[in-house]
Amino acid sequence: MPSSSRFAVAVHILTLLEMERGRRLTSDHMASSVNTNPGFVRRVLSMLGRAGLVRSRLGAGGGSFLAKAASRIRLLDVYRAVESGDLFVLHHSTPNPRCPVGKNIQPALRRVLSPAERALEGQLANVTVSEMADSVIARAGRPMGNRAQT
Repeated sequence: MPSSSRFAVAVHILTLLEMERGRRLTSDHMASSVNTNPGFVRRVLSMLGRAGLVRSRLGAGGGSFLAKAASRIRLLDVYRAVESGDLFVLHHSTPNPRCPVGKNIQPALRRVLSPAERALEGQLANVTVSEMADSVIARAGRPMGNRAQT
């Protein structure tokens, strides 16, 4: 079952923008940091833009920047901006209703997965992009980028 890296890349991008706040970054620059294709970065930026988390300007001196303070962007906002659907997906086809397991497995799974999803959302709601930037700075052991001057 494939998983999406959009959330991790989106948090990476937003943290990078916070670290370089005030400086517009190109998708090429961000792609270099993420070590991915600039086209993928642009697709993620587009999703973040639709959610009101980033703004982008075209042309000379253009680039992307945070649309609001990093302390006001929760990771849950980021998750909702770039991921679609439920975290856990049940069977793609209906299990056999004549089988005791097939008949009862989905309600049993929902009782476990619903609270797990709520727990994840609760955790993501308690962390901001600003805190992610602080964590990166702490792990680096030294000030980084323009953020060190603030």
